[in-house]
Amino acid sequence: MNQKFLNALNRTPQSTPPIWFMRQAGRYHSHYQNLRSQNSFDQLCKNPELASEVAMGPIQDFDFDVAILFSDILYPLEALGMGLTYTDHGPRLGFQLDEGNFSQLKKVDDAFPFMHFQKEAMKLTREKLSPDKSLIGFVGGPWTLFVYAVEGSHAGSLIQSKKNLNLFYKFSEMIEQFLTKNIEMQFAGGADIVMIFDTAAGEVSPTFFKNYLQPVISRLVNKFPNKLGYYSKGTQNSFFNSEFKSLPLAGQGYDHRCFLPDILKENKRGFVQGNFDQSLLHMDPADFKKMLLIYINEMKELSLDARAGWVCGLGHGVLPKTPERNVKEFIETIRKEF
Repeated sequence: MNQKFLNALNRTPQSTPPIWFMRQAGRYHSHYQNLRSQNSFDQLCKNPELASEVAMGPIQDFDFDVAILFSDILYPLEALGMGLTYTDHGPRLGFQLDEGNFSQLKKVDDAFPFMHFQKEAMKLTREKLSPDKSLIGFVGGPWTLFVYAVEGSHAGSLIQSKKNLNLFYKFSEMIEQFLTKNIEMQFAGGADIVMIFDTAAGEVSPTFFKNYLQPVISRLVNKFPNKLGYYSKGTQNSFFNSEFKSLPLAGQGYDHRCFLPDILKENKRGFVQGNFDQSLLHMDPADFKKMLLIYINEMKELSLDARAGWVCGLGHGVLPKTPERNVKEFIETIRKEF
């Protein structure tokens, strides 16, 4: 495991933080584009050799401290029988889930073998990865997967998802079993930690989160103490109650709408990842450097003890058409300044 990442997990003070970005292997990167020109997105994910090649690209080109399984959060829905295609406009499921068709979903034990390609991709990535780099797996959050299943995306007000809570109870019971197997499989493939990416959780209220989302997340976390990270787009630290904060999480990610120095003061266990605004990577180089130094100077005002646990990253994933020079500049500047 990467020593800086291990230090962050253990809250060991260190000068230079580990760096990894969500979607660091993706459309902005010429390495990915070259592979994508010859293969569909689905092929890149499901062919373990290709998936490992995509995952290694940003390690080789930018020297991130952590590699991430190259896959997609929606494959459990395909495994359960919902169908899944990827178009220029994003993923499309074969149908939208409701009470009338819920019974069409496959049983977990019958559905899960479909996911074996992820384990093989993880194993190949681990084999290619230097021992001084860490490897992260991921799954979609139960609520985010439900929202995709019901709405067809995670954008908008989520009216159908929120009014169908009885369906969410049934779905969450099934998806919890599925994700438990999925997480176990990724660890067996060589993951150091597994992230729960729950982007749609930012579209609910703290009360809704506490009563409907938190119970299933808590059960997953307690099955894998200190091995799962959690990220939910758009949520502030005050969103999470004391019970959630006491969970044995490996750490949490925060987006750019949160002030990271305050988060580090309040969260005293596991890593805190974030949270430079990913949109600013599109700026002209000189302006980008100014914004990055402002961000850095806020973190520099903290003592080593105060910023222990920090994993440097973006507020969310790298956006398409992000200039590679700014990704490289980000990493080099962080390591130079710290």
